[in-house]
Amino acid sequence: MAEAKWYVVHTYSGYENKVKANIEKTIENNKHLAEQILEVRVPLQDVVEIKNGAKKTVQKKMFPGYVLLNMEMNDDTWYVVRNTRGVTGFVGPGSKPVPLTEAEMKPLGIKTENVSIDFAEGDSIAVVAGVWKDTVGVVTKLDYGKQTATINVELFGRETPVEISFAEVRKL
Repeated sequence: MAEAKWYVVHTYSGYENKVKANIEKTIENNKHLAEQILEVRVPLQDVVEIKNGAKKTVQKKMFPGYVLLNMEMNDDTWYVVRNTRGVTGFVGPGSKPVPLTEAEMKPLGIKTENVSIDFAEGDSIAVVAGVWKDTVGVVTKLDYGKQTATINVELFGRETPVEISFAEVRKL
């Protein structure tokens, strides 16, 4: 198996979220792709706008017209992404996609180093930060690429899966 790397895909302007949704839907429908296309991202940044004298923080796309993909490059993944509606092509010379370097990924907040955690699937953990602070749940899935844990929490009397960053949890 090839190593997954980050690639940049050019899209029609304004189609970034549609392309992301279409690729994620394709991955959902083709289970073998889930192991090859790990993450689809539209990088956002917080921008302060002043309208009518009021400050307001809004999220804007860092790179309008571009989507980032963490994937293993092979003929199948290239074909699926390249033929997604709204995609005009990969960034790179000719038809050869070029992966992002570590230096290019650092300002985007994308971490490539592996994080060691002291919990595993089935362990009970407590959320220590963020929206779900002071919540306790059981880990059902770990995603080292995104550095997130999916936990089941009780919400309105039923178990609900919630995705939490590794940094926001600790083992009980």
